[in-house]
Amino acid sequence: MDQRKQIRITSGELSQLWTQYMNESASICMLTYFLNKAEDQEIKEVIEFALQLSETHVETIRSILTEEKYIIPHGFKLDEDVDVTAPRLFSDVYALHFVHQMGKLGLTAYGQGLSLSIRSDITHYFRECLSESAKLFEMAKDLLLSKGLLVRTPYITSLDHVDYVKDQGFLWDFLGEKRPLTVLEITNLHENIERNALGIATLIGFSQVANSKEVTKHFIRGIEIAKNQLGKLSKKLNESNLPAPMTWNSDVTNSTKFTFSEKIMMFYTEALIVLGIGFYGISIATGPRIDLGASYNKFILDIQRYAEDGANIMINNSWLEKPPQASNREQLAKKNMN
Repeated sequence: MDQRKQIRITSGELSQLWTQYMNESASICMLTYFLNKAEDQEIKEVIEFALQLSETHVETIRSILTEEKYIIPHGFKLDEDVDVTAPRLFSDVYALHFVHQMGKLGLTAYGQGLSLSIRSDITHYFRECLSESAKLFEMAKDLLLSKGLLVRTPYITSLDHVDYVKDQGFLWDFLGEKRPLTVLEITNLHENIERNALGIATLIGFSQVANSKEVTKHFIRGIEIAKNQLGKLSKKLNESNLPAPMTWNSDVTNSTKFTFSEKIMMFYTEALIVLGIGFYGISIATGPRIDLGASYNKFILDIQRYAEDGANIMINNSWLEKPPQASNREQLAKKNMN
C-alpha cells in the first residue's frame, strides 16, 4: 500500500516545507536577476544550477501540498517582486558569494528538514535536497578558490601535545587578561564576520533601490548595526593577532532604479536576522570565553529589536505571510454558542 496515502504530513514536516517554499520562491527572484546580469560565464553556470534547484524544489513542494490539500503559500513571484531588466545592482562576485552562502545554509536547513521527516517520500526529498545543496556549495566554493576570492578561516600553529583545562580562568577573565581563542571560537568569529559583511553589502544595495523612506531608513539602520557588530567581532580576532575577513561593499553598484520589491527585500532582511540570531546562539554554546558570550548576547538583543521593528513594517504593509497554524478550538467552540 502507498505509504503517502496512509500517513498525513506532521506539523514538523509542514513547517519545513512551508519555510522552504518561501525561501526558494524568494531565491528564484534573486537568482533570475543575477543570471540575467551575470557576465562571467563560470559564475553564470553556478547561478544557473542554483536557480534550477530552487525551481525544482518549489514545484515538488507545490505538488506535495496540493496532494495533501494544503493551501500553497503565495511566496514571491517574478512578475511582482523583481525587475530582471533593471540595471546591475550587485557584482558577479557578490552573486557568487550569495550562492556560496545559500549552499552553506542549505546544508543546515535541509539537515533539519531531514531530521524532522517521518513520511518516506518527504525523507527522500530532503535527503535529495541535502545532496544537491552539498553539490552547490562545492561548486561555489571551488570557483571562489580558483578565482582567489575564498576567504579561509585563520591558520594556527600545530599542537605538539594534548592538554586539559585546569582552572576556571579558561572561562572567565582573570584581572582583565584573556586566554587565546580556541579554534571553535576563531571559526565562529570568522563565520559571523563573513555573514555580517554579506549582510552589509546586501542592505547597502537594498537601501539604494527602496522607494519608501521608512524602509530605506530601516535598511540604513541595519547597515549601522551590522557594521558595529562586524567591527567588534574583527577586534576579537585582531586581539589574538589573527586576520579578519574583508567586507564586500565594493561589490554594490550605484544603481538606484527599482530592482526588487520592498516586500522581498524586507523578507531577506528578516531572514538574515533570524540566521544571525541562530548562529550567535551556536557561538555562545561552543565558545566558552565569557567576554565572547557577553558580546553575542548583546548582539542578539540588538538585532531582536531591529527584527521586531522590521516585522511591524511588514505587518503594516501586508507583506508578512502567516505560516500555517493550529486550529483555534476555543474560537470554533464559541461559534456554536451563537
